[in-house]
Amino acid sequence: MTTGLEDNARIHQTEQRYALEVFPKRDITLVKGSGAEVWDDRGHRYIDCVAGIGVANIGHANPAVADALAEQARTLVACPGIFYNDARARLLAKLAEIAPPGLSRGFFCNSGAETIEAAIKFARLTTGRTGVVSAMRGFHGRTLGALSATHKKQYREGFGPLVPGFTFVPFNNAARLRPAVDEDTAAVVIEPVQGEGGIRPASAEFLRAARDICDETGALLVFDEIQTGFCRTGRMFACEHHGVVPDILCLAKAIAGGVPMGAVLANDRIRPPPGKHGTTYGGNPLVCAAGLAAIRFMEEEGLAARAERLGEHFRARFEPLLPRRVRAFRQIGLMIGVELRERCRPYIDALAAAGVLTLPAGATVIRLLPPLVISEGQIDEVVEALAGVLG
Repeated sequence: MTTGLEDNARIHQTEQRYALEVFPKRDITLVKGSGAEVWDDRGHRYIDCVAGIGVANIGHANPAVADALAEQARTLVACPGIFYNDARARLLAKLAEIAPPGLSRGFFCNSGAETIEAAIKFARLTTGRTGVVSAMRGFHGRTLGALSATHKKQYREGFGPLVPGFTFVPFNNAARLRPAVDEDTAAVVIEPVQGEGGIRPASAEFLRAARDICDETGALLVFDEIQTGFCRTGRMFACEHHGVVPDILCLAKAIAGGVPMGAVLANDRIRPPPGKHGTTYGGNPLVCAAGLAAIRFMEEEGLAARAERLGEHFRARFEPLLPRRVRAFRQIGLMIGVELRERCRPYIDALAAAGVLTLPAGATVIRLLPPLVISEGQIDEVVEALAGVLG
């Protein structure tokens, strides 16, 4: 761990000098993590409710993943998809085992946006159609296809023309969804819980209507569980709360314990022939070993049930303290949104000064995505800091 103002300034100056700075930086230099905590270069400790933007579900520096990475790195790191591989085969089988019924085939890539790109291509290839319907307030990534499915103007500006054929309907409005899906629609793309959109869960009625509409029209139903997958909401996958199964499930973030990875799970209707899609790094043995270790840890530690229990603990502690400036509190598992009556950024900065790292979800929502290994005591610290800063 580096220390001191001189080192801090050097790190900042180096990034500012050499990075194409697309991120709105905070004045914090993180250098170490363990479980639900991280430390900066000056030794300050934080409870991390950012978790790599929902990546570190199994905690920072998880020994099971570290050991799996070390062992695999000494065995075989690179193996393209033109060859079979033992680690890849084991992870494909594990994902088919834990997935919602029927999602028995997988494609590996490197990020969430890549899973959306693959889903769009697979849907168009399978149906012979071009239209894609997604929801207002939704966020699906920053590559051109994923961005075309993303509604918010601030993400889209400056990158046109985007991919044609995309339309949007209000989230949780089945009446508006039905006429938007027709014989030209290849896919309906929905987040079971909108993350960037403010921690807004889809209703059971909306998801079931989407399933029925796709069945009636021949369109494919795609669930974006890039942020909600792998125990975050109190289930392995958020769609399990309502028993609605998509044709394609897009996964990333927490899948491999922090190692970059994405996965598309699909039913037997989706059968892209060889050569129609591909990736160089996707599904390499190193990330597959990490994914296997991460999922085993989730299962052995019961992280889905833990997220549900600790999310309710958070709610029970925080709701009686709700300050007047809180407009709404939304929580499903350990996916938490605190909507304010004013802009949230000053309070995010104040929380960091109090030792709690959080995220915005839009201009007015404080988003908390803590590692699922967080303790009740650490949650109590977060609630105390929130109440103090907001109250």
